[in-house]
Amino acid sequence: MEHYDVLIVGAGLSGIGAAYHVQTMCPGKRYAILEGRPRLGGTWDLFRYPGIRSDSDMHTLGYSFRPWTAAKAIADGPAILNYIRETAEENGIDRHIQFNSKVVASRWSSAEKRWTVTVSREDTGSKDEVTCNFLFVCSGYYDYDEGYTPDFEGREDFEGEIVHPQKWTDDVEYAGKNVVVIGSGATAVTLVPSMADKASHVTMLQRTPTYVVTRPAEDKIANALRKRLPSTLAYGITRWKNVAMGQAFFKLCQGVPGVMKKVITHGVKQELGQDYDVDTHFNPPYAPWDQRLCLVPDSDLFDVIRQGKASVVTGHIDRFVPEGIRLRDGQVLPADLIVTATGLRVKALGGMDVTIDDEPLDLSNRMSYKAMMFSDVPNMAMCFGYTNASWTLKADLTSLYVCRLINHMDEHGYDSCTPKKSDDVVEEPFIPLQAGYIDRAASLLPKAGNKVPWKLKQNYFFDLLMLKAGKVDDGVMQFR
Repeated sequence: MEHYDVLIVGAGLSGIGAAYHVQTMCPGKRYAILEGRPRLGGTWDLFRYPGIRSDSDMHTLGYSFRPWTAAKAIADGPAILNYIRETAEENGIDRHIQFNSKVVASRWSSAEKRWTVTVSREDTGSKDEVTCNFLFVCSGYYDYDEGYTPDFEGREDFEGEIVHPQKWTDDVEYAGKNVVVIGSGATAVTLVPSMADKASHVTMLQRTPTYVVTRPAEDKIANALRKRLPSTLAYGITRWKNVAMGQAFFKLCQGVPGVMKKVITHGVKQELGQDYDVDTHFNPPYAPWDQRLCLVPDSDLFDVIRQGKASVVTGHIDRFVPEGIRLRDGQVLPADLIVTATGLRVKALGGMDVTIDDEPLDLSNRMSYKAMMFSDVPNMAMCFGYTNASWTLKADLTSLYVCRLINHMDEHGYDSCTPKKSDDVVEEPFIPLQAGYIDRAASLLPKAGNKVPWKLKQNYFFDLLMLKAGKVDDGVMQFR
């Protein structure tokens, strides 16, 4: 049975970053990355729908240790995938990846102070076991096998094609066709302008509007700095600039939501004109950042709406009919292709079965420590990025802290570390977003607490101090 000091689950953006930190900060540790798919890249290899891109700038979505040097800050999927691949190759991380190796179960033994991990080899159909001292789960938070699609009445009556963006393949044809994209999130606002040039017409059908903001795809300041300064320095300055701007915008949305609501909707009116019904289609009934905002680079969504190539319809679906979708008000949207950009299925810990000394782990009964570990779960961390900023900002800090924790145990001769919750901590939701995919996953996710280190702050500057400079032995983490 192979044994590793650290096992990383997942070879996507988070897993490759975690591997870099492990081999840099813990150079004596033997590690491996277990990846269930035949290729690295995670999200950026899985999704192939038209226009797939980042929904935040690459100066913060990129790694802290490897500058993003392309002109476009809002990058497309292939460029991001190439960035991840190059990072893995340049640092020798790719040699540590075991592909087609899906983790299906993990069990902790307090007597042995180690994890035994059951791995399904997807290419051969065999199963084997490996052991590790520390298990670092970097498999994201959603199900790679299936997206979320509601039960639409009359689906079988529709005479055209229905596809979920997560299942998009190159043979999906939409040129010259009427396309209806169901949804109003990041995937929908990416698909609509990307399909509009080839399709006859694209309709974005939404039940509830989303806040949409536009920004240039290129960061002029970043590109100017890169011409005058070393790439690492230019990247660092841009990264801090963008972090500060993002945090300030989020704080304003929390502090003066009414003002920011007006600011955002005014921006849409400037794009689409005073005659456009912004209140119906781009003015949500909730405050900014109660749900994620959608980013539109270079006003591409607004451009195709102004040109008449795309339109937005706000209403409730009654049923699918042979020629398209009928709404409750009786309106029928003609469609040859329906794209159900209706969200993801949350899957915690990659769906693996976890036991602690033969007791099954139910995450919903655990509290999240520093948004990465769990109460009474030893030697395990989960990489979970920000929902109000770039994912990688938190992923980098999580990996840095895990390495500090491992080194602390080595320095003091400890075999295990376990967060212990006191009785005075009050439960709070793990993710403070009013989103459907979060509500549906309530029984799968841990809880947060009302005080540090159990509280999820969603604040990069606070987390930077806590995870990079704060005490590892904080009285909450118990070592043995």
